[in-house]
Formats: sequence, structure tokens, C-alpha cells
Amino acid sequence: MTSVSERLGSAPVPPPAVLGGVRLDAADLHASVSDPCLTSMTLLNDITGRHPDAVSFAAGRPYEGFYEVSALGDHLGAFERHLADDLGLSPEAVRRTLFQYGRTKGFIHHLIARHLANDERMAVDPESVLVTTGCQEAMVLVLRALRRDHRDVVLTAYPSYVGFLGATRLVDMPVRPVAEGPGGIDLDDLAEQIRRARAEGLRPRACYVVPDFANPSGASMSRADRRRLLELADQEDFLVLEDNPYSMFHGGGDRLPTLKSLDTGHRVVYFGSFAKTAFAGARVGYVVADQPMTGGGLFADELAKLKSMLTLNTSTVAQAVVGGFLLRNGCSVERATVREAQVYRDNLRAVVSGLRGHFGDDGPLRGSGVSWNVPAGGMFIVVTLPFRADDALLEYSAERFGVLWTPMYHFYAGDGGSHQIRLSFSVLSPERIDVGIGRLAALVADRA
Repeated sequence: MTSVSERLGSAPVPPPAVLGGVRLDAADLHASVSDPCLTSMTLLNDITGRHPDAVSFAAGRPYEGFYEVSALGDHLGAFERHLADDLGLSPEAVRRTLFQYGRTKGFIHHLIARHLANDERMAVDPESVLVTTGCQEAMVLVLRALRRDHRDVVLTAYPSYVGFLGATRLVDMPVRPVAEGPGGIDLDDLAEQIRRARAEGLRPRACYVVPDFANPSGASMSRADRRRLLELADQEDFLVLEDNPYSMFHGGGDRLPTLKSLDTGHRVVYFGSFAKTAFAGARVGYVVADQPMTGGGLFADELAKLKSMLTLNTSTVAQAVVGGFLLRNGCSVERATVREAQVYRDNLRAVVSGLRGHFGDDGPLRGSGVSWNVPAGGMFIVVTLPFRADDALLEYSAERFGVLWTPMYHFYAGDGGSHQIRLSFSVLSPERIDVGIGRLAALVADRA
């Protein structure tokens, strides 16, 4: 089944010989254009598009079953009333807010601050919130600001979110990999990597972490390690870049505190997004950057200067819809995502059950060398296979067995994870998960 964008399409592009004129060589462009971090998603989308009937564990998209087109209008109406009734704007000012260029730092910052207070127990100055065009823009802005010269580096646990790795490539920020274990980033190795970097004359500026149900590993940090990371950041004088897209999708018990809620020294720059909780199409994210500047103001104000030259402002209409989403749910994202969180819990159980049924002690493929982790929440599971899992095998898996997954080596910037795959279970039903795990088992039996 083709998508609307595929059906709309565009006119065929004539071959270069017909176009004539200038022909550009990728070797003459910025290195990021050809970097595997930036091409991996294009590859996955291409394979998915060519195999629409395959069971796809590849895309980390949010669940779509509760979307209603009519809700968009309801959200927008709620925000319009908020502007008029709560903020006292005139009809002319309301129209201007929605239709004109907007404030660079955004105009739903006060609602985001309210959400963080309700859901994360974070006391955030609304002026420290910069609303961005997706969380990806927030990462680029922060990295661009921290990258002063060739000595600056950032650290992150490998495997790492490919979008963050791609952002580092765009701003030429070198990445120093840190080991990751079942409990997230290895703090002993982090301290060692910082020591080595400084011995080489480099400046470790920040460490990127996803403390809850990380993409791709699904790992979560313990409360003790969260506190220890903040202590290490204070001792070694670096920032912590906390990315938190998945913490609402926990196993049903009490949630651990965010790093930012434990941060008493302004060490944490906090990335947030409404892609997984409201809907991805809005492309609304944000960064909380409350670090004081020596000349006055906040780090968020410096980031706003960069944003003004990149995207001017985040879409006013998209902000209004997300603002209405927050208002209609009492500015509690956790309350708004109760149904989705249950879907992810059910799907996580279905994936684990399917893997055990095929590869566990009583399964037909027991002893095949297949293993997997069992995260406490989120959207992802990592499976280790007894053979190399690369893009060629993914193509074979799609063509021959009708099942898609993501090779983990993409999350190591191409250097690691060669026998691992990531399974994303967010958009599938338990029935489709069962079918997909069966097809994956057939692939393993074929390769074995």
C-alpha cells in the first residue's frame, strides 16, 4: 500500500546527461553528506518502501491507533481560548500569534514548564525553555554552541541514538565513545575517557545520555548512577545532555527521577520532545538550558541567537496545537499517554514471549545462539544473533522472509554491534509481532 506522499510524488528527474551544466561531486561537499550516520535512515526508509507488506520492527515511530484528525482542531481551539481568556490577548493579537512569525524562543514555554513541574517534579524557569523544530534541532543548536574549536569533544555511550551522532557530524563535533552496560553508561569508563581526552589536549564539553529506556539499547540508569553521574560532571566540569523521549512508557511502577530534577548545579541541559507523546508530525521539541551566562542571561538565550539564523522560530501553528494538547490534559503528558503506555507494555511482553517461544529453553531453535535483553519499558529490544547482521542481510530478510529490523552497527557509527539488531515494537499489534518473530526465527533457521 503506497503512502499519500508516494502517490503524490514528483516529476521524474532527467539523467545528468540530459540536464547538462554543473555536476557536483559528493567528495567536494561537507563530509556529513556521505557519513553513514546521515544515510542510515534513508536506507531503512528505502527498504521499507520497497517491502510494504513486510512486518517492520525497523521504525521507532509512536503508536498510531489513537490518532484522531478532529483532535487537531480541538487542540487548536483550546489554545486559542487560552490566548484570549487566560492571557488576555485581543482578537488581533490572537490572529497575529497564530499567523505571523513568532517569538524565537517559542510561546508555549510556560505550558512546557508546567508539564515538567507536574510530570517530572522539575521547577523550571519558562525563560530557560527554548521551543525547537523537533528535538533534533535542539541537539544541533547545543552542539553548535559548545563546539568552539578543534579541541572540543562530546562523549556518549555506544550504542547511541543515531540522530545525536548525525547532529555531531553536522557541526564537526568529535565523539568519544563510552562503554554501555545493562544499567546504561559505564561511569568508570566515562571517567577514564575524560582523563584520556584531557591527556590528549582535548576539552570534554558534555556527555549525552538517555537515562530511561535508551534508543537503541533499552537500557536504564539506576537512581544511584544518576546521582553519581551528576557528581562526576561536577568534579570533572562538563555538562550532561539528558534526552528524555521515553520515560512515560515505563513498566507501570514508580518512575525514576530525571537527571534534571536532581540537578542542583545547572549541570544538565535537558532535551524534550512531543514526537512520541503528542504526535511526531507537529515537529515540536524543546531544550531546557538554564545555565547562567557570565555576562548575564541564560544559555537558552545564546541558543536562541543560533536558532534565529537557522529556523527563525518554531511553527506557530504546530506550537498552538501542542499547547492545546497540553492544556486539554492538564499539562500532564503522563496523563495524556496512559493508553499508549499500555500498548507498549503489551507489545513488550509480546516480543519477549515470542523470542522465548522460538529461541528459549523449550523453543524449536533453542541453542541457536540467539539472545536478547528485556528492558523495563520504552520501545526497543536488542537481539544478538550468531551471524553478521548488516544491510545486506536486512535486504535478504525483507525479500525472502518479509521481516524488517535495524542493524545495530548504525548506532555504533559503523564500528560495533555487527551481530546485533534492534527490534522496535511501537507500531505493531501483538498479532503482527507474533508473525514477525516467527519470520525472524525462519531467517535464523535459514542462516544457521
